[in-house]
Amino acid sequence: MDYNVLALFVTNVLFVTTLGWYLITNLQWYDYKIQRVILNHHKSWWHLVYFIIPFIAYYTTDRFFAIFFYFAVLPSLFIWHKRLDKKLVLTWRVKRFLILLVSLTLFQDILCTLKHGCDVYGVLMPLVVAYIGSTFIEKFLFAAYKKEAKNKIKSLDKLQIVCITGSYGKTSIKNFVAGILATKYKVYATPRSVNTIGGIVRDVNEALPEDTEIYVCEAGAREMDDIRVIAEFLEPQTVVVGKVGPQHLEYFKTLANIIFTKLQIMKSPRLQKAFIHNSVTNEAHEKVTFFGDNISHVEATLEGTSFSLHVRKDETLNLHTKILGEFQTINIDAAVLVAQHLGLSSEEITKAVENLKPVEHRLQRIDAGGKIILDDGYNGNIDGMLEAVRLCSLHKGRKVIVTPGLVESSDELNIKFIEAINAVFDIVIVTGALNAALFEKHLTVENKTILKDKMKLTELLGAHTKAGDIILFANDAPNFI
Repeated sequence: MDYNVLALFVTNVLFVTTLGWYLITNLQWYDYKIQRVILNHHKSWWHLVYFIIPFIAYYTTDRFFAIFFYFAVLPSLFIWHKRLDKKLVLTWRVKRFLILLVSLTLFQDILCTLKHGCDVYGVLMPLVVAYIGSTFIEKFLFAAYKKEAKNKIKSLDKLQIVCITGSYGKTSIKNFVAGILATKYKVYATPRSVNTIGGIVRDVNEALPEDTEIYVCEAGAREMDDIRVIAEFLEPQTVVVGKVGPQHLEYFKTLANIIFTKLQIMKSPRLQKAFIHNSVTNEAHEKVTFFGDNISHVEATLEGTSFSLHVRKDETLNLHTKILGEFQTINIDAAVLVAQHLGLSSEEITKAVENLKPVEHRLQRIDAGGKIILDDGYNGNIDGMLEAVRLCSLHKGRKVIVTPGLVESSDELNIKFIEAINAVFDIVIVTGALNAALFEKHLTVENKTILKDKMKLTELLGAHTKAGDIILFANDAPNFI
């Protein structure tokens, strides 16, 4: 093998691996669905810059491609990767894909060199075969993992499973249910925002303790059958459908499709009781209790929330919690109903609600350096974001908001959010380009910054905020959005 052939060989292997790294990064963001990477990517122009142009250049620039690759493609992709705030996680799935891709590329290149003495090595073939092969491998492995998890659940014959879905508040309801029930039972809840069938199967296999009495699980969806698959796998005895609204419209297209998908949680073969928010449906069912209209006397401030909850014909609970946000009373209502159903007394529930801990990144109050920080980074629905704005309006000092706006929502709701910001805030920092045009057009606050690179956010806040300010982080979109 002469020097020129060796150079072509090495460059091809590195180039294919680089494109594979870009591909698998995007696949991981979009739940390994190639159609979502192609059709639903929030920055599809990245594909042109980091994949299509280099791919075309490989076949059109001849011997000059190596210069273009080493001095343009590699550096630009390195910088792109460094600036990502949600970098590729090297899971075993990712490692298997990359190992398969490199192996196929080496096999192709060695075979081509030995048989033909290639002037150019293939790029698309190893990528396509690696993607298809990886998909089949993962489906085979997942079927085995799913069967193992199903057997584990069946072996815990006394395990009660509570499964929670909805457009808004799933994680909060999950945490509140787990927090209240943990005062009486051995409770385990899915961590963070684990809510896909893949994440749940892994959680059951790797983390669910065998002495658990109640497993509290969150169910999310991006496609029509996602909730049904989770319900039929877990077979929860108790389910909750929280408030439903126009979230993820780019996937479901209509609110009716969203409601249909969320209600598939009723497909659980072992269903005993369902608690459904009155925004979802009013269709009566023997196993369904509706909630959301039994809350009164709400007082929600920056110190906490007090409210009354009518739980039975002759009983009203007067509750207080450190949890911030009037909208959280709906989520606590659902948790209280579940707790009552599973045997907790009113006294036990009242005490447990008072001791509930704020959910991380969901209107979490942090006092630091004389500033009040409201971390609402994981909240992406209009009701919650408007409530966060209202809470900030109660503060007497300067008010600062950091937000990308609403993601996977409509322009109409984003404009509603911007109008609320105009009435309250002194300083506005818009992160990301997704809703930048809407903010430019409708935002009237004079002190505003459109920040396309979030790496500069800490420096900007340090320069423009001071003791006595309240700073709201409203939603947080990764920079691939």
